[in-house]
Amino acid sequence: MTLPAIETRFAFFTGKGGVGKTSLACASAVQLAEAGHRVLLVSTDPASNLDEVLETPLTGTPTPVAGVPGLSALNVDPEAAAAAYRERMVGPYRGVLPAAAIRSMEEQFSGGCTVEIAAFDAFAELLAGHAFAADFDHVVFDTAPTGHTLRLLSLPSAWSDFLATNTTGTSCLGPLAGLEKNQATYAAAVRSLAEPASTTVVLVARPDRSALREAERTRHELAELGVRRQVLALNGVYRAGSDDAVALAMAGRHAQAMADMPAALAALPRTTTGFIPRGLVGLDALRAFLHPGVAAPAGVPEVDIDAADEGLASIVADIEAAGHGLVMTMGKGGVGKTTVAAAVAVALARRGHRVVLSTTDPAAHLAWALDEAVEHLSVERIDPVAEVGRYRDEVLRTAGAGLDAQARAMLEEDLRSPCTEEIAVFRAFAQTVDKARDAFVVLDTAPTGHTILLMDSAEAYHREVSRTQGDTPESVRQLLPRLRDPAFTRVLIVTLAEATPVHEAERLQADLRRAGIEPFAWVINQSLLASGTHDPVLRQRGVYEAPYIRHVRSVSARRSALIAWRGEAPVGASALQALASGAGGEVVRW
Repeated sequence: MTLPAIETRFAFFTGKGGVGKTSLACASAVQLAEAGHRVLLVSTDPASNLDEVLETPLTGTPTPVAGVPGLSALNVDPEAAAAAYRERMVGPYRGVLPAAAIRSMEEQFSGGCTVEIAAFDAFAELLAGHAFAADFDHVVFDTAPTGHTLRLLSLPSAWSDFLATNTTGTSCLGPLAGLEKNQATYAAAVRSLAEPASTTVVLVARPDRSALREAERTRHELAELGVRRQVLALNGVYRAGSDDAVALAMAGRHAQAMADMPAALAALPRTTTGFIPRGLVGLDALRAFLHPGVAAPAGVPEVDIDAADEGLASIVADIEAAGHGLVMTMGKGGVGKTTVAAAVAVALARRGHRVVLSTTDPAAHLAWALDEAVEHLSVERIDPVAEVGRYRDEVLRTAGAGLDAQARAMLEEDLRSPCTEEIAVFRAFAQTVDKARDAFVVLDTAPTGHTILLMDSAEAYHREVSRTQGDTPESVRQLLPRLRDPAFTRVLIVTLAEATPVHEAERLQADLRRAGIEPFAWVINQSLLASGTHDPVLRQRGVYEAPYIRHVRSVSARRSALIAWRGEAPVGASALQALASGAGGEVVRW
């Protein structure tokens, strides 16, 4: 059981959501600090839980971690970074320009793209060796789930290219002065990312087919960005210690996934960490992991959670009763949103309803969950590259048609900015939701941070589209009212019975409620406690789940479903149908 060797100044832990990036990043940072190095641990994930793992309240500046000399940590809060960035851009003009002009500037800086570039500003400062980084020997980044990470890592080139070719001084962020002054910092960030002597990227993956395929996709795309010092960290590998059916099934699934690993991924340097029943939350748990002779934290007392026979069946039945509408699965990456979305879609289609199953997730795993055709069910994906192409063509054909050469050149430059992708994908999202007027649309949405940014864009979108196109599509105008209509939209928050996914789901629910969207139900997925396992190690994991299941039922959710871990992977229509209608969970109402 080993951790990746971190010899470079910068290290990134990245991978599919829920694979243990935070746990391994924290363990590696503690290990470096114990070896006498000065270490800064940074989260660029909007859904960070570093505070909980390190038992230390964190801010946007380095905070020493009590009990670990040499280790400090910070969270890059995208919303706070955006507010600070917005004030830096607007503040100097307060009291100078009219109030109407100030309001216009604030609106320009209110969209999701401002959040993205503001978070990147903080990231680039650290990567370029500015700000706090100079005081540390190593800077370890606990990065966001893969789609967000790839965008973050590609932004240096994207923004540098945009700034290098933009001649008008304007963008979807307004005046470019705030970006141009950081161009040298961005260039330094690009160099650091591509320099093997400076940066190591650790691809964290579970021994799971979808997680390993996602790691391979990440490996390939990072290599194309020039990031070549990569290490594979296989986390949570389980080897059966008994003849229990669930234990044998889990061990067999893990072994098969590793045997089928893509060849290029398998060729990377590799480390392996085993299955840890209680996870790595808290400094005592981290120390017990790093030093096996140290006693682990005391276990949770044995407790039973009743499990009835219906699983998702009652939830699907209530969704079906409406005859049409939107279903969205949401939650922290890696909790099974794709599987739950596909199971609901298959169940509705097999009951004779027309169903569209789609995703706004850049990682797009739907094809892996549903590997066969189902009558009445169509599967789509919102492809950012295709949507950007369509959006650019449409804007140039409409808004650009009557422009002179100089004005058209300005519009073309504007459409090359990274912000265009956000707008294009958002428009496609609204168009997909529009189909739920006379069918069921099931959306497997992106991990939480990206999803909320997408929804936050609804209010600001019309300003951007009016600036470039002069018109707001009806589907966009209707989007927020539809999302807020409980008769039209049903949000299923998917979680695991673990600390981080449950707490993240609670934050997501609070964000949704602030947006006027009330979740329909919670789904607690892959519960070992509900599986009936008798294996001692897996039962210990089940005991660890119990407080989180009870917390969801009693505090968080108005309605919840508990789905047991299954020996058969939920891939294919038959397995998904069984998940939606078979035994293995309890539906609870308050």
